[in-house]
Amino acid sequence: MWSNRNVWIVLAGEFIAGLGLWTSIIANLEFMQRHVPSDFMKSLILFVGLLAGVLISPYAGRVIDRSSKKHVLLLSGVGRIISVGFMFLALHFESVWYMVLFAVLLQISAAFYFPTLQAVIPLIVNEKDLLSMNAVHMNAGTVARILGTTLAGLMLTVMSLSTLYTVSLGAYIVLLGSTWLLQLQKPGELGAGKPSQRSSGGFKEMLVLLRSMPNVKRVLWMTIIPTLFIGGFNLMVINVSELQNDPEIKGWLYAAEGIAFIVSGFIVRRLSENGSLMSRLFICSTVIAASQMLLFFGDSKLGAIGSFGLFGLAAGCFIPMAGTFFQKQVPKEYHGRFFSFRSMLDRVMFQVVLLGTGLLLDLIGLQFTALLFGAVSLTLVVYFFAKEAASAEMNKKKQAPDIG
Repeated sequence: MWSNRNVWIVLAGEFIAGLGLWTSIIANLEFMQRHVPSDFMKSLILFVGLLAGVLISPYAGRVIDRSSKKHVLLLSGVGRIISVGFMFLALHFESVWYMVLFAVLLQISAAFYFPTLQAVIPLIVNEKDLLSMNAVHMNAGTVARILGTTLAGLMLTVMSLSTLYTVSLGAYIVLLGSTWLLQLQKPGELGAGKPSQRSSGGFKEMLVLLRSMPNVKRVLWMTIIPTLFIGGFNLMVINVSELQNDPEIKGWLYAAEGIAFIVSGFIVRRLSENGSLMSRLFICSTVIAASQMLLFFGDSKLGAIGSFGLFGLAAGCFIPMAGTFFQKQVPKEYHGRFFSFRSMLDRVMFQVVLLGTGLLLDLIGLQFTALLFGAVSLTLVVYFFAKEAASAEMNKKKQAPDIG
């Protein structure tokens, strides 16, 4: 796998894209802090961009399945570069409306880019290397997130916002150049100008396929479990800090989760060697539920850091395992629509969890919110495990010889 130049191009591209994305996010927050006094308006601007990504996802899925994956990646890269141009206009005219255009175009580009990337990975590595590739790919994004936010925060103290957006623009231009070097020539790649005859429909056709794949539907539902923590992650960090009356604990929580997340990327393949991906997904989901419940002791430094570290370890294993499971189980000609559909669900669920977490934190506080999320996660694990066991038992009966 490591001798494959496409692998290095994809990993480098993910890292560079992450640096550019998180640099621009920090710059965006600073811009809004200067020009948007209302917190509600800030959230509305962010919501409009996410909504645009959700609305374009069905169309993006069809385009990805019927077009060259490389061309889609290149065009989404061009979209990112143009989006940064709107932020330069926003800075020049001190106009929030240009920032709204930036957010919309950036999220539309992301709606094409990330599902396409998930569809490209099975085309550049062998099936036996999928889990390793997904884990390393996740780590590249995590390291970019940590470095991007840290460096952008430091640069803000000595540089102007326009300089930060210039850095972000440079990263996107380098990403576009690296994408151009991709060589997708494996059989099954639908990118040679010959759209698949089997996959010309939209989401409705894919939903029909999912009805015949109950395992895939179960894992899709199980992705809600880590989202319950991720969606309200920042709000929970703030609440732990307030609960302990310690501003420094925020840094420790981010560090614990980030380090555990990176470590999990190196051990995930070993964890899956002696069992099926499905069984390991159930184990990771159970550990995530335990990490949520552990946050009941958020008034203790050890309890809070342990909760975030345990979550980072379990979620860092769950996410690449789930991605690998989907890449293996869903036919390649449906990958574009499936990963667009999954991206759309993730975006919607993220917003629902974010709003729900904020409401629950106000009503019942951090500790009981953590217990509630843990109980919901554990209930989902037990329910889907029972469904999986019943399905396995039914398949055994079907395969058993009829001796009557």
